[in-house]
Amino acid sequence: MHSGYHRIQDTTELDFNGKQIQGLGRLSYEAQRGMYLHPTLCMTPERFSLGLTDCWMWARGIREEADRLDLPVKESLRWIEGYERVAEMAAGCPDQRLVYVADREGDILALMRQAQRLGNPADWLIRARHNRRLSEQDKLWDRVAKQPPLATLTFVKPRKRGEKAHQVRQAIKVLRYTLAAKNQPVVEVTLVEAKEIAQPKGCQPLVWRLLTNRRVETAEQTETLIDWYRCRWEIEMFFDILKVGCQVEKLQLAARERIEKALSLYLIVAGRVMHLMRLGRTCPGLPADLIFDPLEWKSAYRLNDQPLPSETPSLNDVLRQIAQLGGFLGRKGDGNPGAKSIWIGLGRIQDCLYGIQLARELGELA
Repeated sequence: MHSGYHRIQDTTELDFNGKQIQGLGRLSYEAQRGMYLHPTLCMTPERFSLGLTDCWMWARGIREEADRLDLPVKESLRWIEGYERVAEMAAGCPDQRLVYVADREGDILALMRQAQRLGNPADWLIRARHNRRLSEQDKLWDRVAKQPPLATLTFVKPRKRGEKAHQVRQAIKVLRYTLAAKNQPVVEVTLVEAKEIAQPKGCQPLVWRLLTNRRVETAEQTETLIDWYRCRWEIEMFFDILKVGCQVEKLQLAARERIEKALSLYLIVAGRVMHLMRLGRTCPGLPADLIFDPLEWKSAYRLNDQPLPSETPSLNDVLRQIAQLGGFLGRKGDGNPGAKSIWIGLGRIQDCLYGIQLARELGELA
């Protein structure tokens, strides 16, 4: 059975900055008003976005008030229900192994117990949050630290604000253990700890502690799990497209129900932008007219004051033209364009096409 598609989940805040919108609730701070979004992003092992499979939307203080005469719904249920949806999909993908990936908020024993009760139809990989006590003398972090290293992993950590890109070397340790609770089934868990060694001066070591249902016995298996977790960054990119590109926090609608309907559309748009960005990287030589109308890609060239190519250009060439309209400089050392510049460039292309359509309607163009 192959290592199949990842289902990556996370939560983000949508802060509407004091707008008078009915049905909003508090965010991290009492003065903030907004709502929460918890999507599940489907991803191939090569980080190729396939879109969303489900999404939670809610506002704090609203649901609890509506349900105060009944049992309140815990927000943590979104993680458990998220796994259950992935488990349902797994039944329709017998030739693929689905993987549920979550950050620290997903470190919930009830989730692991439910997955085991269902027979772990999909694998799960969760970044550990709790240093659980395994015995009176021993806690989880201490016990895994005593394990001998199974492997050493090396990769380049991308540049981010205030920190240069640098090569990371991590020592990998593995611990298989059981979690038990009174009157509850025992849950078997593997902890994979990846801890940076010889980090740059002044930098904190990069440490990942990952929990999974899978047994891990080889260096190759640990590298696979860590690579799965590194795919989780894709959902952060998705949130950035949604907030910065689609600017959903600037929506001026009267009620949360209307915002939810608008979000349903913007979620699809953000997913398509990610899909397009990755498609340009994984299949750069595809003919552009498989994705774009000729008027779209020709407009990209002319808006950049570039001559039209004599033949249909490649998808990657057109994406770079579109991204330059969104601020991408396209220099030799700039690499591939990101989702933000593609999104802005696509907006300019659509404005151009709308102008052409309007001119035709007014009889100004043949």
